[in-house]
Amino acid sequence: MAKLFVYDAYTDRFYTYTLNENDPMPYSYGNTLRLREFRGSSGADVLWTTVRAMEAWNLTRRRYGAGIPVGYAFKRIWEGGHGTTSQHYAGVSFDVGQGTSAATRRAIHAAATATGAWGYVEPLADTPTWVHFDRRYGTPACRGTTAGYPTVRNGSRSTYVLILQDALNALGYSTGTLDGVFGTRTGNALRAAQRSFGLKADGICGCNSWQKIASAVVGIGRTATVIDP
Repeated sequence: MAKLFVYDAYTDRFYTYTLNENDPMPYSYGNTLRLREFRGSSGADVLWTTVRAMEAWNLTRRRYGAGIPVGYAFKRIWEGGHGTTSQHYAGVSFDVGQGTSAATRRAIHAAATATGAWGYVEPLADTPTWVHFDRRYGTPACRGTTAGYPTVRNGSRSTYVLILQDALNALGYSTGTLDGVFGTRTGNALRAAQRSFGLKADGICGCNSWQKIASAVVGIGRTATVIDP
């Protein structure tokens, strides 16, 4: 059983669900994606995604017309397994088709590309045994890249704020909660982290702050200060 946050950009709100492992993901088409499939190898009890990621999944699944095996989807940043700017930590990324034939992966890739719904569908040449697509959103804080996370500040609300809160808590800078809403306590925790990293303590998580925090937290494992609301 797990708690799932779903961010809806249309209403700028989070909705929460308590689901069993075999329950379908909210907003997903039929029973084509269950919580355990979205979880993948994550051992966390709290997960998150977005309505738009589920919509992109639905379009891909309908166009492909058959089941799509999911190898990896969600991970919390301290669990690691991916890079420091991975969209898996935002709950909007899927690695699928592992264990299938090259022809099947080409068909899944073509279906995902044809929807036009994903922010990024990785070229097959870069994913020889799987297909990667993600519904990233926002403008990356670091210039000259389409990857990475957007700048977040007081008043921001998104799964990227969840990443930041989760990372800060794991590193020992308590945000007091894990809710995806950037408020006073998240700002104070970020300023404390910025000071420790020798950055300007402005309470805004931009390029430099993301780089320092993500590099410090990716893959360190669950710490005593991790929060699970």
